[in-house]
Amino acid sequence: MTRESAGPPGALGLPAARLWAAARFPYLASGLFGTQVIEVAGLDGAAIDPRWRLYIDPELAADWTPAELGSQMVHHVCHLLRDHSERAVASDVARADSGQWTRAADAEINDDLIPAGLELPGDPVHPRDFGARPGRLAEDYYALLMGSSQAEGTVRAGQRLDCGSGADGLPREYEAPGGLDPWLADLLLRQVAQDIIEHSKTAGTVPAGLLRWAQEVLSPAVDWRRLLRAELRRAVADVAGAADYSYRRPSRRAAAVSGVVLPALRRPVPELAVVCDTSGSMSDDLLAMALAEVEGLLRALGLARRLRVLACDSAAGAAQRVSSARQVELTGGGGTNMGAGIAAAYALRPRPAVTVVLTDGYTPWPAAEPKGMRVVAGLLGDDARDAPGWARSVRVTRSA
Repeated sequence: MTRESAGPPGALGLPAARLWAAARFPYLASGLFGTQVIEVAGLDGAAIDPRWRLYIDPELAADWTPAELGSQMVHHVCHLLRDHSERAVASDVARADSGQWTRAADAEINDDLIPAGLELPGDPVHPRDFGARPGRLAEDYYALLMGSSQAEGTVRAGQRLDCGSGADGLPREYEAPGGLDPWLADLLLRQVAQDIIEHSKTAGTVPAGLLRWAQEVLSPAVDWRRLLRAELRRAVADVAGAADYSYRRPSRRAAAVSGVVLPALRRPVPELAVVCDTSGSMSDDLLAMALAEVEGLLRALGLARRLRVLACDSAAGAAQRVSSARQVELTGGGGTNMGAGIAAAYALRPRPAVTVVLTDGYTPWPAAEPKGMRVVAGLLGDDARDAPGWARSVRVTRSA
């Protein structure tokens, strides 16, 4: 059972907790007051999702002081600031290993903020708990934990291994609909980064890890290959994980029911398409780099033979069924309309479940995402224009 905490102060004591957190960590105030708090009975702690919703067990939180509840809010907001959910996807964290990833992500946060005054209840995770030095990334801690045969034995009774999908990218059944749209979440994240930078110039008390994060957000040096792999893996997994009943193959249970044809459960293997912008403004080297990354990932997923490529300037060319990027013929060089390429991909049979559009962004786009087809936009070049909000976007640059 869930309900949003709003209105007069309740058992959670949210106003006092937020005030404590904002006074102790003023550079995080925008994120703290932008987070929606939802009560979930029996949650046994607190958890956050990527849309800035914090779930708290009201019975447990009633025993927390304002400092402890405020510290929980700060800790979980930092999971979103440090993009732990997307980084978990990029690191191929399975559900069985999500507890160890959460420990690694907690260690990345706590080694910075506990010395700055965070007062978490219980026994919070420190890098020293599993023999690591402070100041490292969650990926480093995770590799250390997964490589240690005694990793599970280092978990103490007061340490939780679940901070929600905002920490590990794996949805939970208690998560409520709504929350911040991705573009609003990005604006809030950038506001927090700006507040951190400004605070560091005047007071100079921002933890070093948070300051580095803020500088990277406002002046990013992004590994586009990692992000592109994460977006494609997420899109393919969403489709490959879907299941439906089909009468094409009878169910093995049909023998037990006389005179009735039962459908079998079928998991589809995703078809994929790549739309390559071949207009005159495109950079051939960036296009080749991005196409090679797509090919490499599909080979790793065992889906390279299900790839079709369409060259597109102001109109889309014929689809090419290829097994290697070297086989692609990129014709064109006129105007630009990626909407035509997306429409051509949508018209293919069988229809691709995921379409990757490789473009510099100087193009019209459809008003909405095509129904039943995911679109991942690889934006090529330092000056590439943004894709619409309905597409998952990754910026591809020479310097990264």
